Amino acid sequence: MSRRLEDARILMYSHDTFGLGHLRRCRAIAHALVEDYRGLNILIISGATIAGAFDYRARVDFVKIPSVIKLRNGEYTSLASHIDLHETLKMRESSIRHTAETFQPDIFIVDKEPMGLKGEVEDTLAYLKARGTVLVLGLREIMDAPHLLEAEWKKNSIMQKIDQYYDSVWVYGPPEFYDPLIGLDVPQSLRRKMDFVGFLQRSVSRGKTSINARKDNYILVTTGGGGDGSDLVHDVMNAYEADPTLTQKALVVLGPYMPAAERAKLVQKGEAIPYIEVIEFDNHMEELIDGATGVVAMGGYNTYCEILSFDKPALIVPRVKPREEQLLRAQRASELGLVDMLLPDQSVDPTIMAEALKRLPLRQPPSKSGGNMRLEGLDHISQTVGRWIDGRGSHLSLVGAE
Repeated sequence: MSRRLEDARILMYSHDTFGLGHLRRCRAIAHALVEDYRGLNILIISGATIAGAFDYRARVDFVKIPSVIKLRNGEYTSLASHIDLHETLKMRESSIRHTAETFQPDIFIVDKEPMGLKGEVEDTLAYLKARGTVLVLGLREIMDAPHLLEAEWKKNSIMQKIDQYYDSVWVYGPPEFYDPLIGLDVPQSLRRKMDFVGFLQRSVSRGKTSINARKDNYILVTTGGGGDGSDLVHDVMNAYEADPTLTQKALVVLGPYMPAAERAKLVQKGEAIPYIEVIEFDNHMEELIDGATGVVAMGGYNTYCEILSFDKPALIVPRVKPREEQLLRAQRASELGLVDMLLPDQSVDPTIMAEALKRLPLRQPPSKSGGNMRLEGLDHISQTVGRWIDGRGSHLSLVGAE
């Protein structure tokens, strides 16, 4: 049953430089909250070039800030090549601050980058803290290898700043799966602010049908945003070419950020394999995962939540650089028996990949592994938000559900 909140406002920030993970996570949280609370309005600030390609529920909207893209070597550049990075960051920073001043949120949720891209959110955090907004940092259950995260955070005193600004740190996973700050020196005051909310449950959106929905028996191959996904798709196609007994139908989704030359090459290669259908992008991925017999993926956070939510046998081939996040997640999930994993240097061998693909539809779904699935993140967040807004003075008092 949804409760009514009188004009409560939540602002979310998603820096989005590579892939769709941050925006999709923010959108899932926003949709769950507006479903639970009428009168709640949510605005998502996003740098994703295709933020507008997704549909948003009523009372969820987004503000697009100039895009910055992350290169494979981990450096950043402006998407508009004629504007330098420094100017783009200045525009982003002032847009974020201006949006916060105009929107006046009760709660501000920052996804993954504690001070925003290159520190662009710090000014807004200071402003909102002074006016009493509840500040929340949302972290993936796995950030990166501890030595890499520590080096990155030490350089900018991030740990101290998280403690200084944020009221709460939500970890989007259960404590027994992984601790995102493992191996780091975390002050007790910050540990006390951490709330492991659980994985974020996904569902198929009502009344929206994907134009690519199928009724047959297929495995889904997805690379998320696709910016670095071409190797995995090549590996799958090479396995089909090498092994004529591999006749399992496959639907391959390349992802919107795959470079055009790679995409053209893979579309052409896929056309020669009778069992494979290649599409570029679908903004209803949940539906395609729900309909699949099994999933082959790189194992970013959202895809992993979908594999658990729809309880699908999965083969994960993680990205191993520049971040080790996908590798750590795949290793942990495979250790718990939730998924099968191949490292990129195994996946590149067509014989090994073909065997793994043949095993996939026969694999037990994650729920049968005996591991704890704990998909209660959205419920947990909703209860927390309701509690906070309940306690925010009379202008935000809850009135009885209509």
